Amino acid sequence: MPWFSALSVACAMALGLAASGSSTPAAANGAFTHSRALPTATDRHLAARILRAHNEERHRLRLQPLKWNVHLEREAEEWAQHLSRIGRLQHADSRQRNRTGENLWMGTAGHWPVETMVDMFIAEKRHYRHARFPDISHTGNWADVGHYTQVVWRDTQEVGCAVATAAGNDVLVCRYWPAGNIWGQKPY
Repeated sequence: MPWFSALSVACAMALGLAASGSSTPAAANGAFTHSRALPTATDRHLAARILRAHNEERHRLRLQPLKWNVHLEREAEEWAQHLSRIGRLQHADSRQRNRTGENLWMGTAGHWPVETMVDMFIAEKRHYRHARFPDISHTGNWADVGHYTQVVWRDTQEVGCAVATAAGNDVLVCRYWPAGNIWGQKPY
């Protein structure tokens, strides 16, 4: 299947103070208040596959592994369902996503394993230049590596992702805490 049949949108940028994060997870300060039943075995298996795809690249760079956050997963699921209904990719605004980072992906339903979806974020490293954000791409456009840098952002500790399907497309949304892609900082 050709790469061009999948779309991806650059990581949302975090603004300086918003991305500095606090030392307490968002759930501890009341940012996530929805309740949810325990995840099914299928949900846990999908989460493990997505987390492994992220952490393999982080391990290659000797970065701390990300931990799965069910609150981020829940928010990602709500946004993925919204995007699948409207049939296009669009980042949630910073307040709507509780100032977390966000990666988006869309492709033909049922044709892309989640590992490939995440690998497409990671494939952006071919344009990566190790410098301070936003001067991080050999192309001169940070958005060409924004998914990748969010995956490997040193200070990011947690991720939660979800896939929704509608209108012939799968939509992957991943949320990251604390957000990466912070002006003036190096990813790692």
